[in-house]
Amino acid sequence: MTRKTTGPLAEFGRTDLAAAGGKGAALGELVRQGFPVPEGFIVTTDAYRLLLAATGLGAALDGMDQNMPDGGALRALFARFGMPAALRAEIGQAYAALGGGAVAVRSSATAEDLPGAAFAGQQDTFLNVVGEEAVAKAVGDCWASLWTDRAIAYRRRQGIDPREVAIAVVVQKMALADVAGVMFTANPVTGERGEIVVDASPGLGEAVVSGRVTPEHYVLDRTGRIRSFRPGGGEVVISPDAGGGTREQPGSRSSVPSLTAEQLRELAGLGRRAQEHFGRPQDIEWALAGGQIHVLQSRPMTALPPQPLRLNAIQRRVGPFFIEMFQERPYPLDVSGWMEQGILAMLHRMAGSVGVQFPGVEELLPEEDGVVVQLVPPSPRLTPRVLAAPLTLARRARQFKMADWKNDSRFITFLEEVDRLNARDPEPLPWSEVVGVARESFATMRGITDLRSSYMPGIFLPMLRLRLMLVLLGRTRLASALVAGAETMTSQANRSLEQLAGVVRADPRLAGAFASSDGPALLQLVERDPTHAAFREAFARFLREYGNRETVSVVLSSSPTWSEAPGVVLGLVKALLGQRPRTADQTGAALAELKRHPLLRFRRIRRHVLAAVDDARAGMAFREDSHFYATKVIPPMRRAYRELGRRLVAVGVIDDVRDIYHLRFEELEAITDDGGALPASVRQHYRPLLQARAAKRREFEGIPLLDAALLFRNRRSAAGVLVSGTPASRGHAEGPVRIIRGPDQFGRLRSGDILVCPYTNPSWTPLFQRAAAVVVDMGGLGSHAAIVAREYGIPAVMGTGTGTRILAEGQRVIVDGSSGTVLASGADG
Repeated sequence: MTRKTTGPLAEFGRTDLAAAGGKGAALGELVRQGFPVPEGFIVTTDAYRLLLAATGLGAALDGMDQNMPDGGALRALFARFGMPAALRAEIGQAYAALGGGAVAVRSSATAEDLPGAAFAGQQDTFLNVVGEEAVAKAVGDCWASLWTDRAIAYRRRQGIDPREVAIAVVVQKMALADVAGVMFTANPVTGERGEIVVDASPGLGEAVVSGRVTPEHYVLDRTGRIRSFRPGGGEVVISPDAGGGTREQPGSRSSVPSLTAEQLRELAGLGRRAQEHFGRPQDIEWALAGGQIHVLQSRPMTALPPQPLRLNAIQRRVGPFFIEMFQERPYPLDVSGWMEQGILAMLHRMAGSVGVQFPGVEELLPEEDGVVVQLVPPSPRLTPRVLAAPLTLARRARQFKMADWKNDSRFITFLEEVDRLNARDPEPLPWSEVVGVARESFATMRGITDLRSSYMPGIFLPMLRLRLMLVLLGRTRLASALVAGAETMTSQANRSLEQLAGVVRADPRLAGAFASSDGPALLQLVERDPTHAAFREAFARFLREYGNRETVSVVLSSSPTWSEAPGVVLGLVKALLGQRPRTADQTGAALAELKRHPLLRFRRIRRHVLAAVDDARAGMAFREDSHFYATKVIPPMRRAYRELGRRLVAVGVIDDVRDIYHLRFEELEAITDDGGALPASVRQHYRPLLQARAAKRREFEGIPLLDAALLFRNRRSAAGVLVSGTPASRGHAEGPVRIIRGPDQFGRLRSGDILVCPYTNPSWTPLFQRAAAVVVDMGGLGSHAAIVAREYGIPAVMGTGTGTRILAEGQRVIVDGSSGTVLASGADG
C-alpha cells in the first residue's frame, strides 16, 4: 500500500494523531469545524518513516542507546543523510499548491498536545520560510528536532519510549500578524473555569510564547468582557553592559489595549467553541491579521489547577479530618480498590445506618483523564431516616457493649479470614485468582465495617454523657485530657518501640551503628551483621505484631506498610534513643482535678462520673484498635497487587511493579490470561492508558489536593506569633524546630525537638515520646496527633496550614498548646 506523505489540513482530524501528530490532528479538526485556520498541509509521519527507511537513519537510530541517546549525533545523521528526492519533490508540489510565499513550518510529534504532556516548545517551529528549498530544509530541521536534548529529556521524564515516537510537520500560510498571542479558556493560575485569559502583543505570537516580550494581559469573563487588564511592555532587548556582559532592557509600556472589545468577544467565542468541541480547556495560539482573527494552534491546557472550591460550614468543619488522610494524591487503583470498596464503603455503611447519605467517591475525589485532581470535603445529606437515628443509636449502644467487642464472633471470623489470606501465595495462582485475593481482602474488611457500625454508638453516647456531666460540674476543659489515656494497639506498639530502643542502648556497638548510619545502610547492618542477632529477632517479632501499620495513610493501598518499609521503623527506634523530655501527665492531672471536685465526695456521683470516663476511654480505644485491625487486610492485598504488577512488567505493560497503581481495579479484573501468560494485546491496550495517566499525575505534582487556606486561617495577630492553629494539647515547650515531612525522615528527630510536620497518622506517634511539642499543618482536636500528644503530655498545635513553610529548621520557638500559637523564642507568651 502506498504511503501518504502529504495532505491538506482538512484531510486530517482528531483521530489522525498517528499520521498528523498532535498539532496537525488538532488543526485539521479545527478546519473541519469551520474555525479560521490559515490554509496549509501536513507532511505526515509516513514521510518521516520513509526517510528513516530510505536513508539508513532507521538502522542508525536502532543501534543507539534508546534510554540515553546522543541527540547531537542523531541530528548530525539527519543533516548528513538529507532528504530523498521523491519526498522533496512531493513537499515542493504541496508548497506550490498552497501558492508559495511565506509559510510557517511547525513540528507535530505523535506524543505532543496530549493530556498531561503538551511538549510545548520541545520540537522546533520556523516562521517566514520562503521558497521550496527553504521549506524542505525546515521540514528536515523539524524532523531532527525530535532528537534535541530537551526533547529527549522531556520524553524520558514522561516515560515515553523514543522508539514509539514519530513526527509530522505542519506547513501553513503565514498570518502576517498585527497583533498575536495566546488564549487560555480557563485561568491557568487559579483554575477558575469562569474566566478566559488572553496575552497579546503587536507582531508575531512567537514573541509572546517564547517570553521575549511582556504581553498585554487580559482576564475576561466567558462572554469576553474585560474583568482586568494589565498593559504590556515592549520586546526585551538584550544589550551589552559596561562590564562586558549583557543585560535585559524592556521596551516601553503602553496603557492602550491592542484589542478592541469586539475582537475580545470574538476571541472568547472561538475559545468557548474550541473547548466545547475538544471537551476540555484549551491553550490557543492566535493572530490578528488584516482585521481577521486566525487560530494557529489549539491544544489541551496542562497543569491546570482544579476549579477553586467554595466550602460550606460543614465542609470546613470536616475538611481537616479528610485532608489529614489525603496528604498524597491517590492513584486510580487506590480509589477504585481499597478506598471505594473498603474505607469509603465503611463510611457509607455507617452513615447510612443513621439516615445520612455520604457522597460517592466521584464527588469526594473528582478525576480528570483517570487521575484524581482534587479533594472535595464531603457535605453529607440527611434523609428522613435520620429522625429515627437517636432510637437506633440507643438500641445499638445497649445491645453491643464496648468491653465485649473482641469477643464478638464477627471479630473472631475477621481474624481467621486475615490468617487465611496471609497463607495464600499468589505467585502460582492464575491471574483471575490473584485478583480474587485482592477482592477477598475487601470482603474481609467488611467484618470491621460491621463491627464499627454496631459498636460506634458506644463511643458517641458515653462521650455525650461525659461532656454533659462535665458541663454540670463546670469542668468542660478537662474532657480531651480525660479520654486520652486509653490503652490501645497504638500505645502498645509505642511501648514495644521503646523496648527496641532499650535493646540498642544496651549494646554500645549497635548504638554506635544507629548513631552513624541512616536509611538503607542501617537496615542492611541490622539485617546482616551476625553480632546483632538479638535485636534482629526482637525487630522481626515487632514487625510480625505491628507490621500491618500504614506508613502514610490508611486510605492509600499504594503506600507501604511498616513490614514493607522496615527502614521507617528503624528511624522511629533511632528517634527514641535520646532521653525522654520531662512532660506533664495531662490525663493524670485532669483525673486528679476531677476527683477533687466537691460533688465527687458523694460516692454515687463519683461512681457515675468515673464510669463515664472509663466508658469514653473504651470508646476511644475501640476507634483506634478497629483502625489498626482494618489495616491487617492491606498486606495480603498489596502482595496480590505486587504479583499482578510483576506479570504486567513481564509483558511490557509497565516498567516497574509499582506502576500498577495507575490502573483501576476493574481494569485488572478485565484482563484474562486463559491460564497461561498474558497475551501481547494487553500491552497494546493498557500501556498507552497507563502512560497518559502517569503523565497527568506528574502534571499535578505541584498542585495540592485541597488548598489548606480554605480550612486553616493563620491568626498571626499577637506580637511574636509565627503561626497559629487549633489548641490541641495544653502546655508550653521551647526548643529547636525539626521539620519532618515524611516517614523516611523519622530518624532525624532528636530528643527535645519541636516536631513540625505536614500531617500525622498513628505511625508518627512514637515520635511524640521524644518531641518537646508538635506543630502540624493539618488535622484537628480529634486527630491521632492531638490524642496522642495529650497522652504524652506535650503541647500540640493542629491545623496551622503553613507551619512547615513558615517555621525554619533549627529555629528556636515556643509552642503554646493552650492558645494554639507558636512564638519566636524570647517573645512574650
